[in-house]
Amino acid sequence: MKKLLLLPLATALCGALAGAHAGPPAAAPRPAYFALKVYHLKSSRQEALVDSFLQHQYVPALHAAGIPAIGVFKPVGNDTAADRRVYVFTPYASMKQWEQVDKGVAAKLVAAGGGYENAVYTNPAYGRQENIFIKAFDEMTALNAPRLDAPKAERVYELRSYEGASEKIFRNKVQMFNAGGEIKLFDRLGFNGIFYGEVLFGPKMPNLMYMTSFKNMPDREAHWKAFGADPEWKRLSGLPEYQNNVAHIDITFLRPANYSDL
Repeated sequence: MKKLLLLPLATALCGALAGAHAGPPAAAPRPAYFALKVYHLKSSRQEALVDSFLQHQYVPALHAAGIPAIGVFKPVGNDTAADRRVYVFTPYASMKQWEQVDKGVAAKLVAAGGGYENAVYTNPAYGRQENIFIKAFDEMTALNAPRLDAPKAERVYELRSYEGASEKIFRNKVQMFNAGGEIKLFDRLGFNGIFYGEVLFGPKMPNLMYMTSFKNMPDREAHWKAFGADPEWKRLSGLPEYQNNVAHIDITFLRPANYSDL
């Protein structure tokens, strides 16, 4: 059963990632869930320790478990921030796959040891972990490698969280993304969406989250300018049924780690 769950996603995602380096990337099958882990770090030592763990242990272990596309990102300006962060994004075909991979990888990493796993309580590897579990929107048809030709150091990945004032109002915004056509508009305008989904478990519920990607900040500004001026967005955002359906927006600008798959 495990092979049946993992093989289709692994095969297609490998093709997508290979395409990112040789011609237009291919779309992978639609993942059902995403795990977004956020490390909160207090020092450059902790950041280096987490980086080493992710690059040399965690990401390879997930690859071996059949998850070939792992995204690792850091906020722009992370080096000078008081709260340094590292975001780890992992797609899953099902809840069962997440459970199988999570248990298997955790056991192997503990057994393998290392500076991260064996850090003592007086000198920990990180401050805290924040774990967010997300269900893919219906209209997110595939996981795509970004169509970006810029070096990773110049790219801008924009992570957004939209909070609803209530569950009912939140559902209205979700409908706007799906049936309303907001995701299709992002796709048509070339926003290079990484994921779109509703948060099932997280600190700011009810909320949805999504990530788009750009070759640099001017490219990001140009895309959002085109979005705001698009007749379809003006029509959609002007509909009476979609008014006042976002209570708060958080925007985080990220760049991929040099070992990130996305």
